[in-house]
Amino acid sequence: MSILGILRIALKSLARNKTRTFLTMLGIIIGVAAVIAMLAIGQGAKKIVEDQVNSMGTNVIQVFSNFSQSTVRAGAGGGNLLNMGDMEAIRDQVNGVLYVSPIYNTFGQLKYEGKNWRTGVMGVDADFFLIRDMKIAKGESFHSSDVDNGAKVCVIGKTVADNLFGDIDPVDKIIRIRNIPFTVKGVLEAKGQSVMGGDQDDTVIAPYSTVYTRLLGHRWRMMTIIVSAVSREQIHLVQQDILELLQVRHRGTTSEEFMVRSQTDLAESANEVSNTMTILLASIAGISLLVGGIGIMNIMLVSVTERIKEIGIRRAVGAGKQDVLLQFIIEAVSISIMGGILGIFLGTGAAKVVSNAMKWNVAVTAWSVILSVGFSMAIGIFFGWYPAKKAANLNLIDALRYE
Repeated sequence: MSILGILRIALKSLARNKTRTFLTMLGIIIGVAAVIAMLAIGQGAKKIVEDQVNSMGTNVIQVFSNFSQSTVRAGAGGGNLLNMGDMEAIRDQVNGVLYVSPIYNTFGQLKYEGKNWRTGVMGVDADFFLIRDMKIAKGESFHSSDVDNGAKVCVIGKTVADNLFGDIDPVDKIIRIRNIPFTVKGVLEAKGQSVMGGDQDDTVIAPYSTVYTRLLGHRWRMMTIIVSAVSREQIHLVQQDILELLQVRHRGTTSEEFMVRSQTDLAESANEVSNTMTILLASIAGISLLVGGIGIMNIMLVSVTERIKEIGIRRAVGAGKQDVLLQFIIEAVSISIMGGILGIFLGTGAAKVVSNAMKWNVAVTAWSVILSVGFSMAIGIFFGWYPAKKAANLNLIDALRYE
C-alpha cells in the first residue's frame, strides 16, 4: 500500500474519535506552547539586559575597592581604598583612557517647598555624563568649572523631578539636600530600570567636590572610579593596566583587593544568567512534552486493543506488517504535528500576552519553533513505535477471532 493510502487511513481513524484525538494532543499543545513561550520570554529578558548594559555608556570600566567591613570602619586608614590620586594617575598614566570620573555615593532627604523625597546622591566629575552617555532632557549638565569651584548645583533624574516638582519645570529651581540648597541645572532623560532592577531615574548627580565637602562624613568617603576606554578593542588592555597601576600605588595589596570590571564583563555575566534561566525554563516546559508523549503512547495502546479485529481484517486482505506498523506510527506523528502547530499559535499568543503585561519585547524565534515542533515529532515517533510494533506483530488468526 502507498504512503498516501496509509496516511489517508490513519487520518480517518483519528477523525472517527475527534474528542479523544484532541485530548491526546492536549499534552503536546501545552508542552510546545510552554517551550515557545519560555524561550521567547528568555530571549526578551536577554535583549532587555543587553540594552540596559549598553545604556551604561560607551566602553565603560568600573574600578572598586574590594574592601572589608573592617576597612570601611577604619575609613582613610585602609590601604586599598581608592583616592583622587588614583583617579588622576589612571587619567594621566594609562594609555587608552578617554574619560575618567570619581564617584562618591550617599543618600539624602530632598525638599522643595512642601514636598520631600529621599534618594541617592552621586558626586561625579563633569565627564561622567560623557562616560555614561547620559542625555539631558531639560536644561544642561554642570561643567568642569562647577566642579573646580565646588558649586552647589545638581542634575536630577525624571523620578525625582516627578515626585518633587510634578508639572513644574525644575530647571533653575532650588532644592535642599540635607538642608543644603542646590540649584537644579537640568533633568536627565529617562532610562528606566537597571540590570539589577533599580530605578536609574531616581538619582541626583552633583559635582564630586561639593558632595565630598558638604554631604559626606569624614569616615565614609568611599570612592569608586568610572573610566571610558578609547575603543572596545582596548578595554581588556586598559583593565590590566589599571589593575597593575593600583597595585604599584597601593604597595602591599594584591589584585584581589581591587575590582576592575568592564561593560563587557557585566554583559557576559548577565547573558550567562539569562541563558541559564532560559534553558532551565525551557527544560521545565519540556517536561510537558514528555508527559504529552506518554499520553500518546497510552491512547495508542488503547486504540490497538480496540482495533484488533480491524487489524486482522487488513492483514487478511493483503496488508503487511510494515503497513500496519506505518499506519500507527503515522497516527502518532500526526497527533504530535497537529498538537505542535496548535501549540505554536498558543505559545506565540501567550508570549504576546506576557509582552503586553510586562512591557517586554518578547521575541519568538524561528529556531524555538523548529525545536519545539521537531521535538514533538520525535516524541510522536518514539512513543508511537511501541504501540505500532505491538499492532504489527498481532497474530493474524487471533486478531480475526478477537471479539
